[in-house]
Amino acid sequence: MDKQSFSPYLTFSKEEWAELRFHTPMTITESELEELRGINESVSISEVENIYLPLTRLINLYTTASQQLHAVTDNFFARSTRKVPYMIGIAGSVAVGKSTTARIIRALLARWPNHPSVEIITTDGFLYPNAVLEEKGLMERKGFPESFNLPALIACLDQLKAGIEKEVEVPLYSHHVYDVLESKKQYIYQPDIVIVEGINVLQVPQNEEGTSLPSVFVSDFFDLSIYVDAKEEDLHSWYTDRFKKLRATSFSDPDSYFHRFATLSDEEAESIATDIWNRINYVNLKENIEPTRRRGDIILKKARDHSIEQIHLRKI
Repeated sequence: MDKQSFSPYLTFSKEEWAELRFHTPMTITESELEELRGINESVSISEVENIYLPLTRLINLYTTASQQLHAVTDNFFARSTRKVPYMIGIAGSVAVGKSTTARIIRALLARWPNHPSVEIITTDGFLYPNAVLEEKGLMERKGFPESFNLPALIACLDQLKAGIEKEVEVPLYSHHVYDVLESKKQYIYQPDIVIVEGINVLQVPQNEEGTSLPSVFVSDFFDLSIYVDAKEEDLHSWYTDRFKKLRATSFSDPDSYFHRFATLSDEEAESIATDIWNRINYVNLKENIEPTRRRGDIILKKARDHSIEQIHLRKI
């Protein structure tokens, strides 16, 4: 019997998935893709055509079905209500390429014939400011569930999902200064689709002794969730390679929080990056991020070269 019979997912090789593109036209150019790529990532035009176009075709079908459900519900109740955004969560480890995945999906979705308004929210903006983390003794736990202002994130998503008729303010984070930006905000007004990207978006808070769990989780707002997956050794390698490359780019700026690392040798940079990975990112991956993988509706499995080699789609 087919092994997929015993799995909640349908599994596709990249070749099988590419066939699901059908005649969906390519709408971004190589130069545009260059702007969407992250540091140390090499997403090719062919991968966009074979992986991301079928993916956004599926998401567009889901979004359209959601809008149709809204219309028939209005018809049932004989009233007209404002439609709410279709919300997509993208989770995965540090260095797996979540941000690039979100940017490519946004670029493709926004160019479908119905021209939806697509916004990206990164949960890094909801980290507590460094001053608060220092006060709480959490700087070494930055990125762990307790370092995020979860009530503020839930309140933001609640406003968007309620379809309020005003701009929703979203805090912004700078990896350059390694802190939340107090003077800059993102303003979102009634989008058709919202992509929420972050390592913590599928996590379910753990109940600590003497406390109660919140009644609402971040993932409760999602219509679709995507987990970007890769082997632990590849994640470590990608994190280390990115750290080394940043020495000549972001770290070289005197205003960078990590400017002190700009002049490190390859050996020193690799040693420090490995130490950070082992003490913080690996622990967070094993304790909080990886356990949420099966909560994804779609799992994008990456190969060592960063390309997506397998797609798992939850059965409906």
